Amino acid sequence: MNLEMIDAGVLSLLPPLIAITLAFISKEVYSSLFVGLLTGMCVYVFSTGGTVLQVVTYAFDMIAAKIGENGYMIIFLVLLGSLVVIVTRSGGSNAYGQWAGKRIKSKVGAKLATAVLGLLIFVDDGFNCLTVGTVMRPITDKCKISREKLAYLLDATAAPICIIAPISSWAVAVASEVEEAGGLNAFIRTIPYNLYAILTIVMVFFLSVTDFDFGPMKKAEEVRFGEPMDEQKEEAAAKKGTVADLVAPLLTLIVCSILGMAYVGGYFDGRSFAEAIGENPTAGLTLGTFAALVVAMVLYIPRGLMSLQVFMTGVIDGIKTMIPALMILILAWSLGGVCREMIGTGLFVSHFVTTANLSLKLLPAIVFAVAAFLSFSMGTAWGTFGILLPIVSMICVGTEGAAVLIPALGATLAGSVYGDHCSPISDTTILASTGAQCEHLRHVETQLPYATVVAAVCFAGYLVAGFTHNPWITMAVSVLLLFLMFGVFLYMDKRKEKDKLMG
Repeated sequence: MNLEMIDAGVLSLLPPLIAITLAFISKEVYSSLFVGLLTGMCVYVFSTGGTVLQVVTYAFDMIAAKIGENGYMIIFLVLLGSLVVIVTRSGGSNAYGQWAGKRIKSKVGAKLATAVLGLLIFVDDGFNCLTVGTVMRPITDKCKISREKLAYLLDATAAPICIIAPISSWAVAVASEVEEAGGLNAFIRTIPYNLYAILTIVMVFFLSVTDFDFGPMKKAEEVRFGEPMDEQKEEAAAKKGTVADLVAPLLTLIVCSILGMAYVGGYFDGRSFAEAIGENPTAGLTLGTFAALVVAMVLYIPRGLMSLQVFMTGVIDGIKTMIPALMILILAWSLGGVCREMIGTGLFVSHFVTTANLSLKLLPAIVFAVAAFLSFSMGTAWGTFGILLPIVSMICVGTEGAAVLIPALGATLAGSVYGDHCSPISDTTILASTGAQCEHLRHVETQLPYATVVAAVCFAGYLVAGFTHNPWITMAVSVLLLFLMFGVFLYMDKRKEKDKLMG
C-alpha cells in the first residue's frame, strides 16, 4: 500500500487498545484483531475524507500486502508444521519422549531441560519457540506440566536470549539502529542494562527449581489445561520410530537454518556472519526447514515407516495445524501495519517522550515504560525499538546525556521485549502458544503476572541506573529486588496454605 501516513494524534492509540481489550473480554482473538484493524482504517479513511467502502477495501489491501511482505515467514511456518506432524507420525517424538523420560523423571528436570534448550537456540525467537516446543512437549506432558507453563518457558527464553546474544537476528537489527552510538559495540554495552531479558531468565530458573507458581499459572498447573496425548497413536508409533528419527531431522533443521541464513545474507560472498544472519533470517529458516523435510523423507520412506502417500498427507495435515496461528499472525501484522504506516501510533508516543522535558536521570525508567506500552500496543519489539532507539540517541546527544545513553538504550530494548512478551498480538507470543499447543489467550493470561512482576523490578532498576550510570550496581539492586519479591510471594503462599489447614 502506498498511502501517505497521517498524524492521527491520540486516535492512533484506539486500534491496538480496542483489539487488546476485546480479546481479553471476548476470549476470541480473530474477531478482536479484525475489529482493531477496521478501527484503524476508520481513523485513517475518515480523517482523509474517504468512504465506508474504502475502509473495507484498505483493510483487505493491508492484509494482502502483509501476506506478501511476510511470505517467507508463512512458508517457514507451514513447512515446520508439516515437519512436526511427520516426525510425530514416524514415532520419533514418542521414542525421544520415552528415552528422555527415563532420564528426566521430575517436573523440575523437565522444566530445566526446556529452559536450557531454549537458551541454546538463540539465533531467532520464532524458530526457538517452535523447535523447543516440538522437542519438549512430549516430555512435559508426561511430567504433568501444563501447556500454559510450557508456553511460558518457551516465550520467556526465546526473545530474552535473542536480545542479549551478540550473534542473532535481533542483535544485527539493533546494531543497525544505533550506528551513531557505536553499532554492534553499543549493543554489547547495553546487555548488562537489558534488565528484563536477564531477570526473566533468572525468574525462569527460579520457578523451575522451586516448582513454585502463583496467579492463573498456579491454577493451570493444578488443572493442567490442554489436550492429553493420544496414547494409542503414540504406542503404535513408538513400535516403529527411533530417537534418530527425531534427532536427525531436527539437527538438519538447526544446522541448515544457520547455514541458510548465512547463505541468504551473503556470508559466503564476504559479509560478516553477524551481518549475514540478520539480513533475511526467515528465508534462511525456510531453506533449513525444507532440508529437514527432505532428510525426513529419505529417512522414513525407504525404511517403511510411512509410504509416500502417508508422508504427503502428513505435509497437508501439518499445514492445517498452522492455519490458526497464521490467521492470528496475518491479522496482527495488518493491525501493526495500520498503526505504524498509516496513523502514526509510534510517532505519537515518541513525540510525547521528546516534548515532555523530563529529567535525563529519569530517562531510562521513562523510556522503559513507553517502550513497554508501545510494544504491547503494536505487538512488535522490532517495530518499537526501530522507532524509539534513534529518538533516544538524539535525546542523549551532548555532554549531559552521554552518561545515560547506554542505560536508556538498554531500557528501550528491555521495554520492547516486555511489551512484546505480554501482547496477545505479538508474533512471538503467538508462536510460543503454537509451539506448546496451548490456547493462545490462556498463554497470555497465565504469563502476564510473571512478566509484569519482572517489569516492575526493572522499572525500579532503571531509576537506579539513571542516577548511578553503573550497570553492576543496577544489576545487583534489581536481582535483590526480584528475590525479595520471590520471598514475599512464597510467604504469602505459605500463609494461604496455613489458613486453609486452620480453616
